[in-house]
Amino acid sequence: MSIPGIGTIGATALAASVTDPYHFRSGREFAAWLRLTPRQHSSGGKERLGHITKMGDKYLRTLLVVGMTSPIRGVKQTPETADPRLVALLARKPTRVAAVAMANRTARVVWAIMVRGETYQARHQPRLAA
Repeated sequence: MSIPGIGTIGATALAASVTDPYHFRSGREFAAWLRLTPRQHSSGGKERLGHITKMGDKYLRTLLVVGMTSPIRGVKQTPETADPRLVALLARKPTRVAAVAMANRTARVVWAIMVRGETYQARHQPRLAA
């Protein structure tokens, strides 16, 4: 629940649906399981990305996407205190597309938190490999 955009309902739904986060190899695989990654129509080395599909767990996907509209609304009211990545994303993409992109990012963060057993840190700096 400490993650922006994830409330009580979203946190309990994620905890109940994902009993073993080690089932997924990475955060991207977890986001793909939720169908928050674009569908690929690639051929011959030419990459074509489409829309997200309506397969997967619709309830969790909806909770994440709708939950991300709250930080987006906060950006529109007070852009100076918002996450700079979200401000830059909203400058180049429509609101709903940005909400899905942030839901994808949040799903990856949720997976990392569940695997590591840590709490969310807003301005976390990852450790560099030696």
